[in-house]
Amino acid sequence: MSLRIKVINRSGNNLPEYGSLHAAGCDVRSSADVSIYGGQRALVKTGLFVEIPEGYEIQVRPRSGLAYKNGLTVLNSPGTIDSDYRGEIGVILINHGETPVRLAKGERIGQLVLNKVEQIEWEENLELQETERGEGGFGSTGTN
Repeated sequence: MSLRIKVINRSGNNLPEYGSLHAAGCDVRSSADVSIYGGQRALVKTGLFVEIPEGYEIQVRPRSGLAYKNGLTVLNSPGTIDSDYRGEIGVILINHGETPVRLAKGERIGQLVLNKVEQIEWEENLELQETERGEGGFGSTGTN
């Protein structure tokens, strides 16, 4: 199943594309050369502007290859692009490695995943239904 998304492409790159038939995310590319030094972060622009239908979001997720090979990941992972946002898509990358990483214009920097979302309608109460887990928090559901 697919959903048509309007896009303005000022990057000079191809539109984001899926790497395989059943891939969940499509690869998005940098619109300019950028270097990210060890321990530093950068907002990497894509040159893309989108019109996401109401009731959907696009999540920006890391690329596993960049994370494994270079220590680069999406800092606010997953980043959310709301349906009413019309600015340029930027990907906040952080270099967890010690050496600088140079990304060339057109290099794949993240993945975009389309998700259906619903907004919460809060129902204030004085108590909640009991469960077996109860108030058990971090690590409370097992030892592994």
